[in-house]
Amino acid sequence: AILVPAALLISVWLPWLITPLLMVGGLFLCFEGAEKIIEKLFGHAQQEDESVVEQQDLQEYEKQKIKGAIRTDFILSAEIIVITLGTVAGATLVNQALVLSVIAIIMTIGVYGLVAGIVKLDDAGLYLLQKAQQSGGKFKELVGKFLLAAAPKLMRFLAFAGTVAMFLVGGGILVHGIPVLHHAKQGSTKFVTDLVGKMGELATPILFDGLLGVLAGVLIVISINLYKRISK
Repeated sequence: AILVPAALLISVWLPWLITPLLMVGGLFLCFEGAEKIIEKLFGHAQQEDESVVEQQDLQEYEKQKIKGAIRTDFILSAEIIVITLGTVAGATLVNQALVLSVIAIIMTIGVYGLVAGIVKLDDAGLYLLQKAQQSGGKFKELVGKFLLAAAPKLMRFLAFAGTVAMFLVGGGILVHGIPVLHHAKQGSTKFVTDLVGKMGELATPILFDGLLGVLAGVLIVISINLYKRISK
């Protein structure tokens, strides 16, 4: 409801803004991924989380986490819409509106609906266990225990996969938007392919995008931290 009309207005009035928006979104993805890794490695995230929970009640803490997730998902959604807009930039306005609307509906119902289901897995497991205790269903009890045990592991895996995806997508956007990086990617792919064969042709572009995403994200995190220290 917000992003599709905004994208159509950009397409009509400011078509030159599509590429800069893509680049900003790509840099944000790299930054988010790098920040997660740095916090994980140096333990700042856990210490900060524990101190926040001590100072605030859990409900307020959860609200802050939800706001952060909504902000990230909104930016990811905007990036998907802008990528789609860039793909259909040469089409008529009506076709652009149709394609953007279909993508928006698929993302909202399909992807975010699936995410909502995954987040509620542990609630579903707890519900089945309670039902099993009331009615004595062995199958419900087994499924409930399985969901409660699987939910944390699945969430950890998705967190890891999501971080990797941030680097791959963010790095890929930067490569496509900056000609020098695009040529470097092609050159490195050809070089590695000549050395190791077909496997290099498949793996090198992915590694190039991922490493570039990591490098860009780390540089942004360092720059932001330096700015904060200098501003103090």
